[in-house]
Amino acid sequence: MSRRFYGRGLPGVDLALLRGKLIVIEGADGSGRTTHTAMLRDWMERSGYATEEVGLKRSNLVAAELDRAQQGNTLGPITQTLFYATDFADQLENKIIPALRSGFIVLADRYIYTMMARAMVRKLDQDWVRKMYSIALVPDAVFYLDVPPKVLAGRIFRKGRLLDYWESGMDVRRTGDMYSNFIKYQDQVRSEFRRMRNQYGFDVVNGNRSPRVVHRELQGKIQNLLGI
Repeated sequence: MSRRFYGRGLPGVDLALLRGKLIVIEGADGSGRTTHTAMLRDWMERSGYATEEVGLKRSNLVAAELDRAQQGNTLGPITQTLFYATDFADQLENKIIPALRSGFIVLADRYIYTMMARAMVRKLDQDWVRKMYSIALVPDAVFYLDVPPKVLAGRIFRKGRLLDYWESGMDVRRTGDMYSNFIKYQDQVRSEFRRMRNQYGFDVVNGNRSPRVVHRELQGKIQNLLGI
């Protein structure tokens, strides 16, 4: 595919020079997204491909500040969305584009779609959100790991972890127990992903299977993308 931005993009970027591939793994907390990103990176590097990994809250510019701000559980939806957009823009300029220019495979452990879905669930203006993320490059492939919310919660508990305030949408509902809010919120986010699939052309992968089976499917799809 020819490289392009969703909108006007970043100024001064020669898209013809971006020789690498941008592969996105999307999914909720507990979907296996981070595990599969790591497995794919290990497989690709052993196959001789140089890789770069990016994700939410990983920019040098604002990642630490965003993490601290979220600890207070007081961020409003607009402020939080602007924080994430800044985090993404910094990684796009300083990690994603330089890596693609060098011919790397860039693996994104979440991309703009998670941030857009969260903003939509929080009832922010859709046109405003889409325009803000129009600087993003169109990925070569997007794989959304689809897992029912109750399965997500079960996986989190089996790992000995607690449900996250923000991943449970507690800032949206503010009342009730965290488990029921997690199920309702994740179901809303899942619905947003289904809606966005028609617009952005996600490849939906059934994540409610063993890691080995899911990895084998992802590996086969990426082999077709890379022509190997």
